[in-house]
Amino acid sequence: MSQHILTAVAWPYANGPRHIGHVSGFGVPSDVFSRYQRMAGNKVLMVSGTDEHGTPIQVQADKEGVTARELADRYNRVIAEDLTALGLSYDLFTRTTTKNHYAVTQEIFKGLYANGYIVPKVTMGAISPSTARTLPDRYIEGTCPICGYDGARGDQCDNCGNQLDPIQLINPRSRINGETPIFVETEHFMLDLPAFAEVLGTYLQSKQGDWRPNVLKFALNLLGDLQPRAISRDLDWGVPIPLDGWSDQANKRLYVWFDAVIGYLSASIEWARRSGDPDAWRQWWQNPDAKSYYFMGKDNIVFHAEIWPAMLFGYNGQGAKDGKAGSLGALNVPSEVVSSEFLTMEGRKFSSSRQVVIYVRDFLARYDADALRYYIAVAGPENQDTDFTWQEFVNRNNGELVAAWGNLVNRSISMAAKNFGQIPEAGDLTDADRQLLERSRNAFAPVGAELGRSRFKNAITEAFDVVREANKYLADQEPWKLKDDPERQKSILHVALQVVDDAKTMLTPFLPSSSNKVYGMLGGEGVWSGMPEIQEVDEDGGTPYPVISGEYDGAARWEHRPIKPGTPLAPPVPLFKKLDPKVVDEELSRLGTPAE
Repeated sequence: MSQHILTAVAWPYANGPRHIGHVSGFGVPSDVFSRYQRMAGNKVLMVSGTDEHGTPIQVQADKEGVTARELADRYNRVIAEDLTALGLSYDLFTRTTTKNHYAVTQEIFKGLYANGYIVPKVTMGAISPSTARTLPDRYIEGTCPICGYDGARGDQCDNCGNQLDPIQLINPRSRINGETPIFVETEHFMLDLPAFAEVLGTYLQSKQGDWRPNVLKFALNLLGDLQPRAISRDLDWGVPIPLDGWSDQANKRLYVWFDAVIGYLSASIEWARRSGDPDAWRQWWQNPDAKSYYFMGKDNIVFHAEIWPAMLFGYNGQGAKDGKAGSLGALNVPSEVVSSEFLTMEGRKFSSSRQVVIYVRDFLARYDADALRYYIAVAGPENQDTDFTWQEFVNRNNGELVAAWGNLVNRSISMAAKNFGQIPEAGDLTDADRQLLERSRNAFAPVGAELGRSRFKNAITEAFDVVREANKYLADQEPWKLKDDPERQKSILHVALQVVDDAKTMLTPFLPSSSNKVYGMLGGEGVWSGMPEIQEVDEDGGTPYPVISGEYDGAARWEHRPIKPGTPLAPPVPLFKKLDPKVVDEELSRLGTPAE
């Protein structure tokens, strides 16, 4: 039975282009999952956009001598173009500076406020002495007062996992310029997180065995120290606070983390309006049978496993203070938070300032999108921190994509096209033929099960095992030596092409572009798996901006389909580019890292 699946993808921050470490966490995993779910017959809504508010945007804008809006406009377009080139199949990729997003964010605030879960409080706020601007929590570092870790952020210590306030840090310093912040009294609104301790505990405990252990353990560990959390800041760039006496204050805005998580909902509502059915979003947000999966890197777990569920519970009137649902109605909380670990590069953390980085755009200018997608799926930071190395990238591209999958496709289709011009009919099958065909058919269930559980590494490994067995089958059967036995040659090539077709289907979520090529090489007509496109849109006649969307209802289905004998075949083109080993030295020199 078809199910509504919301794929909520972390919002990339629009203060610069995104690098491959970013897309290994939020981008490729969410797209692999969504493509599989569509192929399995489910109704997927995949949404996200650029996160465009907050001090970091203003800081970068000041550096570049432009306004915050101009900076956000520029990087919104850069990021949208890069994610489209990577093949990420968003139903809507939008931005947080839309009127729609402002309205939805303010509605969630008002619902929480009406239920008593948002309260004003005079606090000590961190101010930059040189600019007089608020320093956001994450832009302050110091020594953790709990575990002594030097490098704790103003909102959380990554070493011990405890939530912090900047004023608690020992020897606090600004990450922007190293200066010591000044702490002054200021009035802000606080989200009363302790009021959700019980409902969050019940919610998280119910996820035992379903969520990735690292995600659930991290979230459960934070339950014992829930503190009220500021949701407003002394800024002039952000969503205005929708209350009398506050909305007209030029330097009071909702904090960027508060409005960013609401973006999943606002993007869904915007998608519904653009689809022509303004209430369509409700099937993913209010249907009790719908499922929602949130994809991100591990530094965002606290926002998605605790704070966003707390906000939804509070809006619904489910917390220690009770209440009633806001005007949008009760909203679904996340079914699963799918967090990846961190990707490093050549043994070092990604750092734009130190040039330890490769941006998505630069990567795709030199290499295939599917090559990056494959690397992230098979060797990315799914369950533990992993290191991207150029040597491993070249080895996997040449040894697995080219020599295994590309070779199977090329020699199977080449021999059939050259000798018969079409998919040949199979004659009598041997035990070896039947065993391989059965192995290929039976792989759909385990590969699909792993994809449905976001175990991407297991899934692609199983699919590639089928590819390797098919290559061994061809090596054993040697159809190129059977010109004097065309009937046997036909059977072998029919079996090989059937497995190529099956493998193409199983690899589609990972390698959509090359799978589309294989579909065409095998004589497929029409669209196999839809690809994203950029559209220029506006709000009420305003300045156009780019969004990602697409039509993804192609022929791709998660099932074995018998190939049709007699289908014309043309000589294939290479599926992947073999990389010169010199690529390693070239890329390391760009990083300033000497090759060994």
